[in-house]
Amino acid sequence: MANANQLMHPVRMRILQTLLGADELTTTQLRDRLPDVSAATMYRHVAALTQAGILEVVRERPVRGTVERSYRVHQSEALVDADTRASMTKDDHRQAFTVFTAAVMGDFDRYLSRDDADPPREGVLYRQGAVWVTDEEFTALVDEIEAAVERRTHTTPGDGRRRHVVSLVFVPDKAAGESDA
Repeated sequence: MANANQLMHPVRMRILQTLLGADELTTTQLRDRLPDVSAATMYRHVAALTQAGILEVVRERPVRGTVERSYRVHQSEALVDADTRASMTKDDHRQAFTVFTAAVMGDFDRYLSRDDADPPREGVLYRQGAVWVTDEEFTALVDEIEAAVERRTHTTPGDGRRRHVVSLVFVPDKAAGESDA
């Protein structure tokens, strides 16, 4: 498992989001998808993620006197586990959430910047809902949603499939003075 600092850097988060659902990408392909990230910055963060075991090299091939590597996310290492989250301070969570939401906003802005973006036709959805659940029901809800997304992470491009990024946030909404009882 990665620590939060390894994952929650803005550039690293964008690299991981770009690689999620992709079979594998080279650093050049990552740069094509993230053109605002300089080559030096891209190489530095890909190296850090690889050294941490979050990215894995799946192929190497010689190209003009150097070696081109293809990377993919090592899924089991790209998570901040429950123990790590429990040890994070409120400020750590605030910083992690800020990086997360900035990455989501960046993805959405890049999507809307495309000339062919058509949110209604392409099923763009952002929604909030409130549920009243016990701790056990909440755990079951999270497990159900994560399982539904996980079942679809193993499909591949083609046959009319388009990549969609699913971002989830669960926040308890406790009124001031309300107890857990």
